[in-house]
Amino acid sequence: MENTDRNLTKHYGCIGKKDRDAILGQRGCVVWFTGLSGSGKSTIAREVESQLAGAGRLVYVLDGDNVRCGLNSDLGFSPEDRRENIRRLGEIAALFADAGIITLAAFISPYRTDRAEARGKVPEGSFIETYIATSLEKCMERDPKGLYQKAKNGEIESMTGIDAPYEEPDNPELTVTPGDETPEQSAKTVIEYLDTNGFLSYRQGGDN
Repeated sequence: MENTDRNLTKHYGCIGKKDRDAILGQRGCVVWFTGLSGSGKSTIAREVESQLAGAGRLVYVLDGDNVRCGLNSDLGFSPEDRRENIRRLGEIAALFADAGIITLAAFISPYRTDRAEARGKVPEGSFIETYIATSLEKCMERDPKGLYQKAKNGEIESMTGIDAPYEEPDNPELTVTPGDETPEQSAKTVIEYLDTNGFLSYRQGGDN
């Protein structure tokens, strides 16, 4: 949704991302969990949050359902509304990351182009696309919210994986397969990536 008002001026403060990262002793970033409904995105994101917070890190989960209950409550599930939903969420995640927060974004985000747009809103290397690779069959078996059953019964439309597409990531930074490990193990995989790539520390003069 392009803003056509040309009477706007973007303002920059005297405190930048590097300053906030230095204060917090970490590098703000976006870990973008994507996968089908019921794949385990939110469960793993919450476990990452718990482990990082327990280690004294500033971390926050942006959950798709929670945001649709408030900020994006005006949006439905048409392709256009899905894209607008992710556009807004990408902007929010970028602001959180700029504030130095390790931001865990747990959204189905079914379209590759929308995820690529969200990636482009943060500094290069600060977007960690994490594919929760749970099969449609396993998600339907789990069906924690009963959505797949409702879709099969014709009670809801545009269910991702049923009558709406899901485009798997081409080259994600991480691929997690929850069926092969516990949520705690999956979370450790994410945290190890963050640690190895310097997001859990801050180096003066580094490539923040």
